[in-house]
Amino acid sequence: MTAGTTLTATEPTTRPPTGSTTGSTTAEHELAALQREHGRPLFALLLRLSDGDRQRAEDLVQETLVRAWQHPEALRADAFDSVRPWLLTVGRRLAIDARRARQARPAEVGDAVLENAPVYADHAERAAAALDVREAVKTLTPQHREVLVLVYFRGASVAEAAEALGIPPGTVKSRAYYALRALRRVLPGYAADLR
Repeated sequence: MTAGTTLTATEPTTRPPTGSTTGSTTAEHELAALQREHGRPLFALLLRLSDGDRQRAEDLVQETLVRAWQHPEALRADAFDSVRPWLLTVGRRLAIDARRARQARPAEVGDAVLENAPVYADHAERAAAALDVREAVKTLTPQHREVLVLVYFRGASVAEAAEALGIPPGTVKSRAYYALRALRRVLPGYAADLR
């Protein structure tokens, strides 16, 4: 029984009938009358408070009606003409409590989020990659190796490397280009990292 599907238009009543009740609970027909009379406005309020989530709003309507069933004395109080304010207040408080509970727990992670999460290499993989690169750099000519070490490993600019090596900046650029090209041939698995 959901608020959005079982509601029918009936003559509004000011209070649920005070007929047959069993002990301290409201009878089924009283709850059905409550839902018929107040279900639509209650559902509309809870739908807004649930950010348009129909299932959550329907659940909150049902929980509100359970509270009405648990507290029949509040529904029969002579202090008010209609039970709607009481129902709307209870529903609103339930919606606020549900929102706070969702915000208090960590966000749920779906499979799609995990599939797109970046994967970071662990320490052993980084160490192995560093050894591979070190061995590959040893295969370069001494001129290419010194340019590569200065520009890529020590962070020197082209002008700084040219000054340190005593060669023109164009030669530094050329040697760096050919050094990287040689490394790509030696380290085919790392080609994307060397661009």
